Amino acid sequence: MTTELRVLRREEWDRWYGRLELAFGGVPESPSERELWNELTECERSIGVRDGGEWVGTAGAFSFRVSVPGGAFVPAAGVTMVSVAATHRRRGVLTSMMRRQLDDVRALGEPLALLTASEPEIYGRFGYGIATHQLNLEIDTVRARITAPPGTDDVRLRFAPAAESAEACEALYRSTLGSRPGMLARTPGWERLPLLDPPALRQGASAMQCVLAERDGEVVGYVRFHNKPDWDASGPNGSILLRDIDALDPAAYAALWRFLFGIDLTSRIRARNRPVDDPLLHLVSDVRRCGVRVRDSLHARLVDVGAALEARTYRTPVDVVFEVEDAFCPWNEGRWRLSGDAKGASCERAAGPADLSLDVRELGAAYLGGVTLSSLAGAGRVRELRGGALAEASTAFASDVAPWLPHGF
Repeated sequence: MTTELRVLRREEWDRWYGRLELAFGGVPESPSERELWNELTECERSIGVRDGGEWVGTAGAFSFRVSVPGGAFVPAAGVTMVSVAATHRRRGVLTSMMRRQLDDVRALGEPLALLTASEPEIYGRFGYGIATHQLNLEIDTVRARITAPPGTDDVRLRFAPAAESAEACEALYRSTLGSRPGMLARTPGWERLPLLDPPALRQGASAMQCVLAERDGEVVGYVRFHNKPDWDASGPNGSILLRDIDALDPAAYAALWRFLFGIDLTSRIRARNRPVDDPLLHLVSDVRRCGVRVRDSLHARLVDVGAALEARTYRTPVDVVFEVEDAFCPWNEGRWRLSGDAKGASCERAAGPADLSLDVRELGAAYLGGVTLSSLAGAGRVRELRGGALAEASTAFASDVAPWLPHGF
């Protein structure tokens, strides 16, 4: 096999993307999806492997800023569109693209790389750790109800066309940025992603509907969803397919959920990708009727250990020396001393003895504060070398709210 790895040219995008679609089953996306991804693709950050003039591997990256504990937004490569042709598996195609990509990320000075994985076991060998999780819910709205906080009845709800309300919804999203680690600051063009509504993705449901929550004439929340009617021998048995929901305060949030629970002719809500500490779990009368499932979401990779650990703050004071293993990015190998608190941090090379030993994958998993170093140690993936260091570091890395990636990329 004679292959060539190189950067994508704009005029090659259709064929390059077509090979990505083929690797994921061969079903073409809708014209609206293809148009958006074409416009968002950063060709200078997109690469591929060619064999005999045909693409057999693809990989891209978006230039993001991601919120981290403490509220800062850190430059990060959003790794995306990764595929290897079924004819070229286990030939080093993926490894060569990951090698080139992480070298490029380092050269650009981005301390982090992020991705969502089609299969969670793929990327650990390249140093990515599972940093956030998501709730998937199937709620029985016949046998569960919303217990609303005071002020819920003061919130006005109204239907608004999704396109016409997009600006108000996007402004509200921007206002909540930084409220959780893992959120992405959307650059121009990305505001179109939540509005994609091809019929093939509706699962037989309605076009996307939008309801705004208002107080004193100001938008304080919104929900976007699909209604999927269904009837059986007992009568109406429809479903609500939740797209996204957000609000500025508990009353507005509860009002939107109460609305969803009360939609006529429906008996369930299917929600994907909610935070693992979603307040809904405390609003609903019977959490057992919510069909709660948890799965991996954002995978994080520290490309520059020192810069990444300095970019966030720490819940409690911490002063520990990490012995970091990183076979794929050897510039991270060795000992790093992290000293920080809620105001800031420094992370520099260390000459003294190490307090904790771990792979860079585990640092990525713990980085956003949703996975504890103690739990990783319980799985044998972090070793304590100084008594008390594990508890100190694990507490310091934790986030008060669960990190969350609101949408894929």
